[in-house]
Amino acid sequence: MEVALIAALLIGVLIATIRMATPILFASIGENLTELSGVINLGMEGTMAMGAAIAFITSYTTKNLVFGVLSAMAVGGLMGLIMAFMCITLRANQVVVGVTVTIFGGGLATYLYRVAFGFGATPHLIGFNVVKIPILSEIPIVGPILFEHYALTYLAIILTIAFHFLLSRTHWGLRIKATGENPKASDTAGLNIYVIRYSCVIIGAIIAAIGGSFLTTAYSEIFLPGIVAGRGWMGVAVVMLARWGFLKALGGSLLFGAAEAIQLRLQLQGFGIPPEFFQMSPYLIIILTLVLVARRMRPPQNLGVPYERGE
Repeated sequence: MEVALIAALLIGVLIATIRMATPILFASIGENLTELSGVINLGMEGTMAMGAAIAFITSYTTKNLVFGVLSAMAVGGLMGLIMAFMCITLRANQVVVGVTVTIFGGGLATYLYRVAFGFGATPHLIGFNVVKIPILSEIPIVGPILFEHYALTYLAIILTIAFHFLLSRTHWGLRIKATGENPKASDTAGLNIYVIRYSCVIIGAIIAAIGGSFLTTAYSEIFLPGIVAGRGWMGVAVVMLARWGFLKALGGSLLFGAAEAIQLRLQLQGFGIPPEFFQMSPYLIIILTLVLVARRMRPPQNLGVPYERGE
């Protein structure tokens, strides 16, 4: 009996790990693409907050979850455009702009939600159903863990594999990496640095916003201020931990997803430990892992450096 309970608990933790890793994975995909082009986007947290709020408002009012995700993608693209204009065209400090976008996005998301629903009871959304992959989901133990998830979780994994292939095996990926490594040489070779960086920042923000929409249309089915809870920052950390590799970022996202899943389980068990200790554990793991891999990091050579033609 105890073995069965332990097995059920372990399966539950593994399922929760994958689901909690999903928004972090979306953020890491978007940030990875952006940084490979040479731009740091620290506005992922605010972009995800806007995606979460807009997806919830749109889905609730239209009764259509797909419209909700599409609206999140649209607002994500707008947030990315703002970031790109400030950092690429105006050549503003990318760290300052990113933090500003995060603060602005988080505040605006809460404001729009209050305008739509006021300060009364928190409305609930009927979110996406879990999609069971035929045959595979019926495999004992492995089936429920790997093949019973939300459609957006499958999308995150597909995007991870797709971008790994595109960035490592195609001319498009080579151009992006060249732009991040040596924009002057790339410009001389005929590449349009501004178009490449603009497109990467905007696409990256759109992907991060999908991660935000996952939180309200699938995972929690509600919107609360601070619902992103640092997942955008975790996505940035995962990129560094994975050393700018998409497949490694999948592993990093699962690591932090596991930390969140385990700390929630531990909170339910009690143990007489303050819940704040469990809540800070995922971020403690981020710090420790970054310390361990810090010396092996090799970011794109011109990451965070604005480019001006002719300089």
